[in-house]
Amino acid sequence: MKGIILAGGKGTRLYPMTKVVSKQLLPIYDKPLIYYPLSILMLAGIKEILIISTPTDIPMYEKLLEDGSRLGISISYAVQPEPKGLAEAFIIGEEFIGDDSVCLILGDNVFFGQYFTDILEKTKKELNGAAIFGYAVKNPKDFGIVEFDKDNNVISIEEKPQKPKSNYAVPGLYFYDNQVIEIAKTIKPSPRGELEITAVNNAYLEKGQLKVSLMGRGMAWLDTGTPTGMMKASQFVENVQSRQGFYISCPEEIAWRRGFITTEQLLELGEELSMTDYGKYLLSLPEEII
Repeated sequence: MKGIILAGGKGTRLYPMTKVVSKQLLPIYDKPLIYYPLSILMLAGIKEILIISTPTDIPMYEKLLEDGSRLGISISYAVQPEPKGLAEAFIIGEEFIGDDSVCLILGDNVFFGQYFTDILEKTKKELNGAAIFGYAVKNPKDFGIVEFDKDNNVISIEEKPQKPKSNYAVPGLYFYDNQVIEIAKTIKPSPRGELEITAVNNAYLEKGQLKVSLMGRGMAWLDTGTPTGMMKASQFVENVQSRQGFYISCPEEIAWRRGFITTEQLLELGEELSMTDYGKYLLSLPEEII
Protein backbone atom coordinates (compact mmCIF):
# COMPACT_ATOMS: atom_id res chain seq x y z
CA MET A 1 0.00 0.00 0.00
CA LYS A 2 1.16 3.51 -0.87
CA GLY A 3 0.41 6.64 1.15
CA ILE A 4 -0.50 10.17 0.06
CA ILE A 5 -0.44 13.30 2.21
CA LEU A 6 -2.44 16.13 0.68
CA ALA A 7 -0.85 19.29 2.03
CA GLY A 8 -2.03 21.91 -0.43
CA GLY A 9 -4.58 24.68 -0.11
CA LYS A 10 -4.11 28.27 0.95
CA GLY A 11 -5.05 28.01 4.62
CA THR A 12 -7.14 31.18 4.38
CA ARG A 13 -8.84 30.54 7.74
CA LEU A 14 -5.41 30.94 9.35
CA TYR A 15 -4.47 34.24 7.67
CA PRO A 16 -2.21 36.12 8.26
CA MET A 17 -0.15 33.17 9.60
CA THR A 18 -0.38 31.28 6.34
CA LYS A 19 0.07 34.13 3.86
CA VAL A 20 3.71 33.15 3.32
CA VAL A 21 3.96 29.63 4.74
CA SER A 22 1.99 26.41 4.30
CA LYS A 23 -0.38 25.56 7.14
CA GLN A 24 1.17 22.11 7.45
CA LEU A 25 4.56 23.65 8.25
CA LEU A 26 3.20 25.56 11.25
CA PRO A 27 3.91 24.00 14.65
CA ILE A 28 1.56 21.90 16.72
CA TYR A 29 3.40 22.28 20.02
CA ASP A 30 6.94 21.00 19.32
CA LYS A 31 6.81 19.70 15.76
CA PRO A 32 5.49 20.73 12.32
CA LEU A 33 1.88 19.86 11.66
CA ILE A 34 2.82 17.57 8.76
CA TYR A 35 4.65 15.25 11.19
CA TYR A 36 1.26 14.13 12.51
CA PRO A 37 -0.23 12.71 9.26
CA LEU A 38 3.21 11.40 8.28
CA SER A 39 3.32 9.47 11.54
CA ILE A 40 -0.10 7.93 10.90
CA LEU A 41 1.04 6.50 7.57
CA MET A 42 4.19 5.15 9.20
CA LEU A 43 2.16 3.58 12.01
CA ALA A 44 0.14 1.81 9.31
CA GLY A 45 3.41 0.32 8.03
CA ILE A 46 3.37 2.41 4.85
CA LYS A 47 6.88 3.22 3.64
CA GLU A 48 6.24 4.80 0.21
CA ILE A 49 4.69 8.24 0.61
CA LEU A 50 3.77 11.03 -1.79
CA ILE A 51 3.36 14.59 -0.51
CA ILE A 52 1.16 16.80 -2.71
CA SER A 53 1.34 20.54 -2.20
CA THR A 54 1.60 23.87 -4.02
CA PRO A 55 4.51 24.85 -6.31
CA THR A 56 5.62 27.40 -3.69
CA ASP A 57 5.54 25.03 -0.73
CA ILE A 58 7.04 21.84 -2.19
CA PRO A 59 10.66 23.08 -1.77
CA MET A 60 10.00 23.69 1.93
CA TYR A 61 8.75 20.14 2.44
CA GLU A 62 11.73 18.79 0.53
CA LYS A 63 14.03 20.76 2.83
CA LEU A 64 12.25 19.48 5.93
CA LEU A 65 11.78 15.81 5.03
CA GLU A 66 14.19 15.26 2.11
CA ASP A 67 13.63 11.86 0.45
CA GLY A 68 12.62 10.15 3.69
CA SER A 69 15.64 7.84 3.76
CA ARG A 70 16.72 9.17 7.15
CA LEU A 71 13.48 7.65 8.47
CA GLY A 72 13.87 4.44 6.50
CA ILE A 73 11.04 5.36 4.13
CA SER A 74 10.68 6.87 0.65
CA ILE A 75 9.10 10.31 0.22
CA SER A 76 8.37 11.81 -3.18
CA TYR A 77 6.61 15.04 -4.10
CA ALA A 78 4.01 16.27 -6.58
CA VAL A 79 2.41 19.62 -7.30
CA GLN A 80 -1.26 20.55 -7.11
CA PRO A 81 -1.29 23.97 -8.81
CA GLU A 82 -4.78 24.86 -7.60
CA PRO A 83 -6.97 23.37 -4.84
CA LYS A 84 -9.35 21.40 -7.07
CA GLY A 85 -10.55 18.92 -4.50
CA LEU A 86 -9.28 16.03 -2.42
CA ALA A 87 -10.08 13.43 -5.06
CA GLU A 88 -7.65 15.08 -7.47
CA ALA A 89 -4.88 13.55 -5.34
CA PHE A 90 -5.50 10.18 -7.00
CA ILE A 91 -5.23 11.66 -10.48
CA ILE A 92 -2.06 13.57 -9.62
CA GLY A 93 -0.68 10.48 -7.88
CA GLU A 94 -1.71 7.92 -10.52
CA GLU A 95 1.84 7.04 -11.54
CA PHE A 96 2.97 6.94 -7.91
CA ILE A 97 0.12 4.61 -6.88
CA GLY A 98 0.68 2.28 -9.82
CA ASP A 99 -1.14 -1.00 -9.25
CA ASP A 100 -1.23 -0.65 -5.46
CA SER A 101 -3.92 0.29 -2.97
CA VAL A 102 -3.55 3.68 -1.30
CA CYS A 103 -4.17 5.53 1.94
CA LEU A 104 -4.92 9.24 1.67
CA ILE A 105 -4.55 11.47 4.71
CA LEU A 106 -5.05 15.21 4.85
CA GLY A 107 -2.01 17.19 5.92
CA ASP A 108 -3.83 19.04 8.70
CA ASN A 109 -5.35 16.02 10.47
CA VAL A 110 -4.19 15.04 13.96
CA PHE A 111 -5.27 11.67 15.39
CA PHE A 112 -4.45 10.12 18.74
CA GLY A 113 -5.61 6.93 20.40
CA GLN A 114 -4.19 4.03 22.37
CA TYR A 115 -5.24 1.33 19.91
CA PHE A 116 -5.03 3.38 16.73
CA THR A 117 -2.08 1.41 15.34
CA ASP A 118 -4.12 -1.79 15.62
CA ILE A 119 -7.05 -0.10 13.86
CA LEU A 120 -4.81 1.08 11.02
CA GLU A 121 -3.22 -2.33 10.53
CA LYS A 122 -6.58 -4.11 10.60
CA THR A 123 -8.10 -1.66 8.11
CA LYS A 124 -5.17 -2.07 5.77
CA LYS A 125 -5.20 -5.87 6.01
CA GLU A 126 -8.96 -6.28 5.50
CA LEU A 127 -9.37 -3.62 2.80
CA ASN A 128 -11.90 -4.66 0.16
CA GLY A 129 -12.86 -1.58 -1.80
CA ALA A 130 -12.86 1.49 0.43
CA ALA A 131 -12.58 2.01 4.18
CA ILE A 132 -13.26 5.28 5.98
CA PHE A 133 -14.07 6.31 9.54
CA GLY A 134 -16.85 8.03 11.43
CA TYR A 135 -16.18 10.40 14.31
CA ALA A 136 -18.89 12.03 16.47
CA VAL A 137 -18.88 15.84 16.24
CA LYS A 138 -20.94 18.68 17.69
CA ASN A 139 -21.08 20.66 14.44
CA PRO A 140 -22.03 18.13 11.72
CA LYS A 141 -22.96 20.87 9.23
CA ASP A 142 -19.26 21.56 8.76
CA PHE A 143 -18.27 18.06 7.62
CA GLY A 144 -19.05 15.16 5.33
CA ILE A 145 -21.63 13.21 7.33
CA VAL A 146 -22.43 9.48 7.30
CA GLU A 147 -26.06 8.33 7.46
CA PHE A 148 -26.82 4.89 8.90
CA ASP A 149 -29.87 2.62 8.89
CA LYS A 150 -31.21 0.92 12.02
CA ASP A 151 -28.64 -1.89 11.59
CA ASN A 152 -25.73 0.59 11.32
CA ASN A 153 -25.30 0.01 7.59
CA VAL A 154 -24.19 3.08 5.63
CA ILE A 155 -26.97 4.63 3.56
CA SER A 156 -25.36 7.85 2.36
CA ILE A 157 -22.59 10.37 2.83
CA GLU A 158 -23.45 14.04 2.46
CA GLU A 159 -20.96 16.89 2.21
CA LYS A 160 -21.70 19.67 4.73
CA PRO A 161 -25.47 19.03 4.86
CA GLN A 162 -27.86 21.71 6.08
CA LYS A 163 -29.91 19.01 7.79
CA PRO A 164 -27.42 16.37 8.97
CA LYS A 165 -28.77 12.84 9.25
CA SER A 166 -26.27 11.89 11.94
CA ASN A 167 -23.48 13.51 13.93
CA TYR A 168 -20.77 11.21 12.56
CA ALA A 169 -18.26 13.10 10.43
CA VAL A 170 -15.78 11.51 8.06
CA PRO A 171 -12.23 12.46 9.15
CA GLY A 172 -9.50 13.05 6.61
CA LEU A 173 -8.18 9.48 6.52
CA TYR A 174 -9.22 7.19 3.67
CA PHE A 175 -8.17 3.71 2.49
CA TYR A 176 -8.88 2.65 -1.12
CA ASP A 177 -8.09 -0.17 -3.48
CA ASN A 178 -6.72 0.57 -6.94
CA GLN A 179 -10.18 1.33 -8.38
CA VAL A 180 -9.96 4.78 -6.84
CA ILE A 181 -7.86 6.14 -9.70
CA GLU A 182 -10.49 5.46 -12.34
CA ILE A 183 -13.31 6.50 -10.01
CA ALA A 184 -11.60 9.86 -9.41
CA LYS A 185 -11.34 10.39 -13.16
CA THR A 186 -15.05 9.85 -13.70
CA ILE A 187 -16.58 12.03 -10.97
CA LYS A 188 -17.91 15.47 -11.88
CA PRO A 189 -16.75 18.68 -10.17
CA SER A 190 -19.09 19.90 -7.44
CA PRO A 191 -20.81 23.31 -7.61
CA ARG A 192 -17.72 24.79 -5.97
CA GLY A 193 -15.59 23.37 -8.80
CA GLU A 194 -13.85 20.61 -6.83
CA LEU A 195 -13.54 16.85 -7.14
CA GLU A 196 -15.10 15.91 -3.83
CA ILE A 197 -13.90 12.93 -1.82
CA THR A 198 -17.53 12.37 -0.84
CA ALA A 199 -18.28 11.57 -4.50
CA VAL A 200 -15.54 8.92 -4.43
CA ASN A 201 -16.93 7.41 -1.24
CA ASN A 202 -20.46 7.37 -2.65
CA ALA A 203 -19.17 5.60 -5.77
CA TYR A 204 -17.82 2.82 -3.56
CA LEU A 205 -21.06 2.84 -1.57
CA GLU A 206 -23.05 2.23 -4.77
CA LYS A 207 -20.80 -0.75 -5.48
CA GLY A 208 -21.40 -2.11 -1.98
CA GLN A 209 -17.69 -1.76 -1.26
CA LEU A 210 -17.60 0.95 1.39
CA LYS A 211 -16.79 0.12 5.01
CA VAL A 212 -17.18 2.74 7.74
CA SER A 213 -15.61 2.13 11.16
CA LEU A 214 -16.70 4.33 14.05
CA MET A 215 -14.04 5.91 16.22
CA GLY A 216 -15.06 5.61 19.84
CA ARG A 217 -14.40 7.69 22.94
CA GLY A 218 -10.80 6.54 23.18
CA MET A 219 -9.89 8.35 19.95
CA ALA A 220 -9.08 12.01 19.45
CA TRP A 221 -9.38 13.76 16.09
CA LEU A 222 -8.22 17.34 16.47
CA ASP A 223 -9.25 20.30 14.33
CA THR A 224 -6.35 22.49 13.20
CA GLY A 225 -8.24 24.65 10.72
CA THR A 226 -8.43 27.77 12.91
CA PRO A 227 -6.03 29.56 15.29
CA THR A 228 -8.09 28.32 18.24
CA GLY A 229 -8.02 24.79 16.89
CA MET A 230 -4.24 24.89 16.47
CA MET A 231 -3.81 26.24 20.00
CA LYS A 232 -6.03 23.53 21.48
CA ALA A 233 -4.25 20.82 19.50
CA SER A 234 -0.90 22.11 20.79
CA GLN A 235 -2.20 22.13 24.35
CA PHE A 236 -3.46 18.56 23.95
CA VAL A 237 -0.08 17.33 22.67
CA GLU A 238 1.80 19.20 25.41
CA ASN A 239 -0.45 17.79 28.12
CA VAL A 240 -0.02 14.18 27.00
CA GLN A 241 3.72 14.47 26.46
CA SER A 242 4.46 16.25 29.72
CA ARG A 243 2.25 13.99 31.86
CA GLN A 244 3.00 10.63 30.32
CA GLY A 245 6.54 11.15 29.09
CA PHE A 246 6.12 9.77 25.58
CA TYR A 247 5.81 11.82 22.43
CA ILE A 248 2.85 11.99 20.05
CA SER A 249 3.63 11.59 16.33
CA CYS A 250 7.41 11.39 16.54
CA PRO A 251 8.44 9.98 13.12
CA GLU A 252 11.95 9.09 14.27
CA GLU A 253 10.62 7.01 17.15
CA ILE A 254 8.04 5.29 14.95
CA ALA A 255 10.72 4.50 12.36
CA TRP A 256 12.91 2.95 15.08
CA ARG A 257 10.13 0.94 16.72
CA ARG A 258 8.95 -0.27 13.33
CA GLY A 259 12.44 -1.41 12.41
CA PHE A 260 12.75 1.07 9.54
CA ILE A 261 15.98 2.41 11.08
CA THR A 262 18.57 1.01 13.47
CA THR A 263 19.34 2.19 16.98
CA GLU A 264 22.53 3.77 15.66
CA GLN A 265 20.56 5.76 13.10
CA LEU A 266 18.09 6.85 15.78
CA LEU A 267 20.93 8.12 17.96
CA GLU A 268 22.40 10.04 15.03
CA LEU A 269 19.07 11.79 14.51
CA GLY A 270 18.89 12.53 18.22
CA GLU A 271 22.39 13.99 18.31
CA GLU A 272 21.46 16.49 15.59
CA LEU A 273 18.72 17.82 17.89
CA SER A 274 20.46 17.22 21.21
CA MET A 275 20.07 20.86 22.25
CA THR A 276 16.28 20.38 22.35
CA ASP A 277 13.93 18.29 24.50
CA TYR A 278 12.88 16.55 21.28
CA GLY A 279 16.44 15.42 20.60
CA LYS A 280 16.98 14.37 24.21
CA TYR A 281 13.83 12.26 23.98
CA LEU A 282 15.18 10.45 20.91
CA LEU A 283 18.48 9.81 22.66
CA SER A 284 16.68 8.38 25.69
CA LEU A 285 14.58 5.83 23.77
CA PRO A 286 17.11 2.97 23.59
CA GLU A 287 17.63 3.20 27.35
CA GLU A 288 13.96 2.97 28.32
CA ILE A 289 12.62 0.07 30.36
CA ILE A 290 9.31 -1.23 29.09
